[in-house]
Amino acid sequence: MTDNVVRWRVRCQRSVEYDVVNAPHLFHPQNPALLSLGRVDNGRRFVVVDANVARDHATEIQAYFAHHGVNAKIAIFPGGEENKTLGMYLEILHELDVFPIHRRDEPIIVIGGGVLTDVVGFAASNYRRGVPHIKVPTTLMGYVDASVGIKSAINFNGHKNRLGSFEPPRRVLLDRAFLKTLSRRHLLNGVCEIIKLAIIKDAELFCALESAGTESVAAHFQNPSGGEILDCAISGMLEELQSNLFEDNLSRKVDFGHTFSHALESRHTPHLLHGEAVLLDIAVSILIARNRKLLSEQETARVFSLIDRLGMVLSTDSLDSNLLWQSLLERIEHRNGLQRVPMPDAIGHCVFLNDIERLEIETSVRTLKEWGRVPYAAATQR
Repeated sequence: MTDNVVRWRVRCQRSVEYDVVNAPHLFHPQNPALLSLGRVDNGRRFVVVDANVARDHATEIQAYFAHHGVNAKIAIFPGGEENKTLGMYLEILHELDVFPIHRRDEPIIVIGGGVLTDVVGFAASNYRRGVPHIKVPTTLMGYVDASVGIKSAINFNGHKNRLGSFEPPRRVLLDRAFLKTLSRRHLLNGVCEIIKLAIIKDAELFCALESAGTESVAAHFQNPSGGEILDCAISGMLEELQSNLFEDNLSRKVDFGHTFSHALESRHTPHLLHGEAVLLDIAVSILIARNRKLLSEQETARVFSLIDRLGMVLSTDSLDSNLLWQSLLERIEHRNGLQRVPMPDAIGHCVFLNDIERLEIETSVRTLKEWGRVPYAAATQR
C-alpha cells in the first residue's frame, strides 16, 4: 500500500520599487527630500552618518531634523573597507535597538560612502526581519555604484561581501555637492566603476570620459559635463540591475572588473581601495581580451590611454598571478560552477568567457609589470 503524499505549494510575488533622485541642497531646511517618506509629526529617525561626513555636516544634519520637529538619533560610524565587519554591523544594530523606531513608517537613513550604506542596508534587512531605509551616498563610488542597487553585505572570514542580502532601499537621494570635498584619490576610486561600465556596455560614456573626464575630475564633477557623465553612468547601471535585481541570471555585465579584484582587495585592504582593485582587474582583463583577439590593438590602446589621461596609476606591485587564479576559482563557486567572466569584445560590448586559463592571467600580469607606469602607447613601441 502506498502512503498518500500531501504537498502544499506556496507562491507569492513581491514587487520591488524604489526611486533614485537627484536632490541638491539636501540639508537645506526647506528641502523635503530627507523626510519625503515616513511619518514626520512626532516622528523619529535613526540616522547613521559616516565620521568624515559628520565632521563637515553634523551641525547641518541636526539642525535639519530639529527644524522639522523630528527626534533624530545621529549615530556616527567610520567608513572604509576595513570597517565593513560583523563587529560594526552588530554595533549599528545595538544602537538602533536602544533607539526604537516604528517598523514601517520611520525609515533608517544612512549618509555615507558605499561601505556604510552596505552595512546599514544589511542591518535594515535583518532588524525585525526588515525595516525601510533611505540611502544618501557621499562618495563617488557610492553615488554611481554601491548605493543605487539593492545588494547589501559585510565582509566575513577573510572574504569580501560574504554575508549579505538583497534589500531594496525606499529611496536613494543624490547630492553631488558631497563630491566637492573628496580627495583626488577617492574621486578616481569612483571613476574606476564608471570606466568599467563604459568599457563593457556604453561606448558613448567611454567617449564622454575621453573628451571630458579629465576636466570633470578636476571640477569634482560639479561642471555640466561631469553631471552628464554621472547621470549617464547611473542610468547605465540601473538599466543593468533592473532586469536582474536578485541575480537570477549570474552572467552579469556589471561583474566586469570584479573577478580578480575580490582577492586583491581582501589581501591589500586598506592600502588598495575598491576601485583601484577593480582597475587592476580591468587592466588584466583587457590584455586577456587583446591576446584572444577580442579587442583590437587600437581599442586596447584607447583603454590604457584613458587610464593614463585621467592620471590613474596601476599599482602593479599588488598583482600576483596565483592570487588572481585563486580569485577566479572562488568566483566559479559564487557564479554556480562557471567562470561567467564578462569580457569586452569591443568598447561598449561584451561576451562571457568560461574557459580562461591560468597561463592567460600569468601572461597579462607579466606584461603589466613590465610596463609599470609607462603609458601603453610608449610601452608598445619599445
